Amino acid sequence: MAPPQDPIANVQTSSEGEERAISSVLMVIAMQAEALPLVSKFNLSEVEDSVFPKGVPWIRYHGTYKDLEINIVIPGKDTIFGIDSVGTVTAALVTYASVQALKPDIVLNVGTAGGFKDKGACIGDVFLATDVAFHDRRIPIPVFDQYGVRARPTFSTPNLVKELGLKVGKLSTGDSLDMSSQDEELIRANDTAVKDMELLM
Repeated sequence: MAPPQDPIANVQTSSEGEERAISSVLMVIAMQAEALPLVSKFNLSEVEDSVFPKGVPWIRYHGTYKDLEINIVIPGKDTIFGIDSVGTVTAALVTYASVQALKPDIVLNVGTAGGFKDKGACIGDVFLATDVAFHDRRIPIPVFDQYGVRARPTFSTPNLVKELGLKVGKLSTGDSLDMSSQDEELIRANDTAVKDMELLM
């Protein structure tokens, strides 16, 4: 059985030739230590009356910078272990809830990946992901294996690349900080330039 076509490939982001100015930015950042320098830079304030479900530890910082409405959202601290709630499940939940509640023009996942030197990555580079895939969801059953990796293109943003001079490359994500030999095999097979939760290699 062949896998279904990815619905993202058929999404129309705007009408032909239409350009829309960005006025609302959402930044999702996994760790508070990564977020606070940006909160300070943009002079944002923590929002007490959260738009999020009651009881979640998520934190939202909000403000305006050069006519841009900026929201920075972090998952907050795990209620049992008292550490930053990192990982793909928390990231997916907080991003989905933030998009639904705040309706931003653009979503930036900030401070999350390390790059591979052999793909041209250097410390401090900013990459725009052209494709994304999981490297640690191994399901060795036909079609389920593709579902686990879930390789897919991101939305094309050529203007951002051009205007900001960003590097581009494929991103691989997972929930482990280390890299097993199986992870590395999938990462290399996907021609990955940047990997979530890892240091420069």
